[in-house]
Amino acid sequence: MKILMVCLGNICRSPLAEGILQDKAWKAGFTWSVESAGTNGYHNGEAPHRLSQKVARLNGIDISQQRSRRFTAADFEQFDIIYAMAADVMEDMKQIARQKYIPTKVKLLMNELHPGQNNDVPDPWYGTEPGYHEVYKLIDAACEAIIKKHTITTTI
Repeated sequence: MKILMVCLGNICRSPLAEGILQDKAWKAGFTWSVESAGTNGYHNGEAPHRLSQKVARLNGIDISQQRSRRFTAADFEQFDIIYAMAADVMEDMKQIARQKYIPTKVKLLMNELHPGQNNDVPDPWYGTEPGYHEVYKLIDAACEAIIKKHTITTTI
């Protein structure tokens, strides 16, 4: 399975989500490919934010080799599931993809943890380090829910 994590700049939330889910998938024995992208393209080619890298590293995950890239309409052809970190990101994805937008492939990440609540993963960009730790916890819990859901369906 190919999964894409998407936020605005692809330097804070989605790199964490990519690293966390990929780590959990490998540990669960899944051969998933997890990537990330951003809708605004402002940080193309940049490494994840230093605090995202720090928080990931403190939790045993290295995201330092990731590089930001812009979300494209072609991503709908490349990925099985596309997780948006927030509702505004989903709207940006619709604008970018236009007629290639496939709503059945797009999910809000936090709905994996709290179905139907449509909660956003807050953007820690303008905040301080504690905000990055909170974002890590939210993403980690949602990714754990994804792994559990797929573990159950593969064992049945």
